Amino acid sequence: MMQQSEPAETALLAHLEGRQPPRPAWFSRALANEPERERIDVDGTEIELLTWGERGKPGLLFLHGNSAHADWWSFIAPYFAQDYRVAAFSWSGMGNSDWRESYSVQAYTDEIDAAAAAAGLFDAEQKPILIAHSFGSTPALAYAAARGEKLGGVVSMDTPILTMAQREARGRRRNAEDMQENRVYPTMEAALKRFRFMPAQTCENLFIVDHIARTALDVVMPWEKDGPGYAWSFDPFLWKTLDAVDTAENVKQARCPLAFIAGENSILMDAEVRESRAALVPPGSPVIDIPEAQHHLMADQPLAVVSALRTLLANWPKQSDLPGGE
Repeated sequence: MMQQSEPAETALLAHLEGRQPPRPAWFSRALANEPERERIDVDGTEIELLTWGERGKPGLLFLHGNSAHADWWSFIAPYFAQDYRVAAFSWSGMGNSDWRESYSVQAYTDEIDAAAAAAGLFDAEQKPILIAHSFGSTPALAYAAARGEKLGGVVSMDTPILTMAQREARGRRRNAEDMQENRVYPTMEAALKRFRFMPAQTCENLFIVDHIARTALDVVMPWEKDGPGYAWSFDPFLWKTLDAVDTAENVKQARCPLAFIAGENSILMDAEVRESRAALVPPGSPVIDIPEAQHHLMADQPLAVVSALRTLLANWPKQSDLPGGE
């Protein structure tokens, strides 16, 4: 997730003045494994879809967080492309997907279904698995409750599992009066200097921050009639219509196995949230912490996230975890 205005200490790229930081070899190799990119229609809205790997292999669908986009996974997904058919997409109102007049969790679950089908994730004998970060877990868990029999499982990453009452008490809903149009910047460099994570955090891997920031910018017209400007590619009024759902209830009603991964130092996963999660998750559900990771764990500890997911997927879900399993 990102935000367009920030205190200087959390503007992670400001000191670079638009320069691209050095990239380690592993990161360049991952990005060189470029996805196929297409746009699919979901109820009259075009959605950006990225895919890696061969059709027919077991499916993985990566789901990003609020105000983010599919390329948050473009340095993670290639690590699974040899053994899986992998896909990621941008939610409507985010990334290069179109905006809607109104948004709903139901519409987002429809986007999950359509993206998985278009990517061929239902073609394999093995059911696909959703891997969802932050806000992405909200529609993922709603899908698990409504259509989970179509899935092998859902991996929820650093998402507080809260009842509606807990969510309201913690002030999770956004006020319409706080929403404003995205700022337009005269240059990409000016926009990059303003990028920060939301919730605010530091991150040592500036090459990742730079990548997700650059791929989050749209060219817009005009900038004071002198040429193009740049704005962040998400609908700032999305939360004006998006409905609230009971994530805790969806966990209890899930029709597929669930697993949970969190950043050990995540500001969102405090003691109360962890205690609430422990009381709600189905018995035997894997629960994994990524050391030295904050909320945006794929940016903080990307290779640890890859290793944790690889290990998890090699051993989970067991046949007995699946509906109807013995």
